[in-house]
Amino acid sequence: MASGIYPRFFANLMNKVVDMEADTIKVALMATGHAFNSAHAVFGDVTANDIGSKVVYVAGGSALAGKAVTQGTTTKWAASNHAYGPGETLSAYHIVLWNDLAGSDELICSIDLGGVQTCTNGTFTIEWNASGILTLTSA
Repeated sequence: MASGIYPRFFANLMNKVVDMEADTIKVALMATGHAFNSAHAVFGDVTANDIGSKVVYVAGGSALAGKAVTQGTTTKWAASNHAYGPGETLSAYHIVLWNDLAGSDELICSIDLGGVQTCTNGTFTIEWNASGILTLTSA
C-alpha cells in the first residue's frame, strides 16, 4: 500500500481551481480494496472502495474544519483533527481527501493508514501531523 498526492491536484493548484481554506474538503474512509492510483482524478474514481455509511460516518465522508494555510519556507496546509463518533463502529485502511466541488469532485490525496484501523462503539479520530497535512518546501 502507498500514499500519494493525485497529479490532478497539482494542476488544480496551478490553475486556481482549488482553495484549500475556502473550499469544502472532505475526508473519506476507504476499505481494503483501495490503492493509490495516480490516474485517478475525481472522487467517482474511488467511491467503490468507500467503507459506506456506518453509525456516524456517511459514505463520501464529511468536511474538514479549521482549514488553514501557513506561508513560510515550508508552506503548510493544516486542519482540525477529524472525528467520527461517538458510537461509531468501522474499519478503514486509507483516508482520501477530496474537494467537494459542484459537478467536479476533485481528488487531493490518499493516505495509507499502515493497515486496518478499527473503532468499535467509540470515536474514530484522525489526528493530523502538527507539521501539516500537506507541505510545500521552497529551495
